[in-house]
Formats: sequence, structure tokens, C-alpha cells
Amino acid sequence: MKRAERLSGTWTRVAVVIVVSFLSGMLTFFAQGLLPEAVNSFANSASGWTLVTVLVLAWARVRTAFAAVLGAASFVLLTLGYSASAHMQGLFYDPTLFAAVGVLVGPFVGIATSWLRAESRWQAAAGTALLSGIGLGEGAYGLTVVADTTSPVYWTLVAVMALGLLVAMLFRRIHGVLVVLLAVVGTGAIAGAFVVAYSALGGV
Repeated sequence: MKRAERLSGTWTRVAVVIVVSFLSGMLTFFAQGLLPEAVNSFANSASGWTLVTVLVLAWARVRTAFAAVLGAASFVLLTLGYSASAHMQGLFYDPTLFAAVGVLVGPFVGIATSWLRAESRWQAAAGTALLSGIGLGEGAYGLTVVADTTSPVYWTLVAVMALGLLVAMLFRRIHGVLVVLLAVVGTGAIAGAFVVAYSALGGV
């Protein structure tokens, strides 16, 4: 009976992740024209969708393997939701590229989110490095590559949040010289890789 209840609870959380991701993608399209200029980039950035995915998966608290699958699903559904809203407005948006990116990146985001609460300090450090690195990388990208066409406010907030996650995890979960180095150096490496990869994709 308890096993059946746990399975039921898991599938309920999965359903919530699916619905929230798709609806968030739809809302993102309209948010581009509604959000203040200072934070408008939230609706047109990788970090915006990453934040949605991380928050919904952190709430779902599913196992790591499941989190990997849901991470990919969330990114794809965000993209499809955005495309659906565009079509509703008589516009065309091809979701293929970013859906494919979501399939590749989403599992890592899902795993990283799950690892933030893992007992292993190494897993916590790796998860922190990936998520903080994405935030810092996009913050750096926004403040440099697209600085002339976007407000610096959102990019600064993203970078501060990423640093906040890193610092919080260093205080709470990540201890030991080598583990700390993994978190800090890994964050820097991911941030640099993000800037390179995002520039190659053409950015926002």
C-alpha cells in the first residue's frame, strides 16, 4: 500500500513538472512584452528556463535518474510551450534547435538539481558547479556580448544568484579542500564553457 502511495505521489509530481514547464514556456512568450525592461531578459534567456526547471525539480524531489529525464522533458516542454504561444499569435517559431539543446543539457541540469541534496559532498559540489556556472556564464555573457542591447540589471541578478548558490553550498554542504576546489574551479570552468557555447549558438 505504501509503495503504491509513493508511486502515485511520484507520478503526481511528474505531472506537475510537465504542466508547469509547458505553461511556463507559454507565459515566457508573453512575458517578453510585459516585464519591465530591467528584467525583460528573463523571458529570453537560458537562465530563465534553467531557473524554472531547477525550481520545479527541486520541488518534485525525485530520484536522480528520474530528475535527469524530467530535466530534458522540462526544457523541451518549455520550448514547445513558447512555440505554441507564438503560433497562437500568428507567428512562427521553430523549436527544433533549443529543444535539441534541452535534450542534451536538460539531463545534466536535472542531475545537478538532485545532487544539491545528495549525501555525497562530491555530488553536491558537482551539482553546485554546474548550476552556478550556468548562472555566472550567462551573467558574464549578458554583461559583455549583449550589453549594448539589454539591461545589465537582469544579468547582474543572475550572476549574484549563482554566486549566492555557490557560497550557500560552501557554507552548508561542501567542506574539504578538494571538494571546495571542485565546486569553485568547476563553477569557473562551466561559466567559461557556457559563454563559448552560447556565443556559438548565436546567444539570445
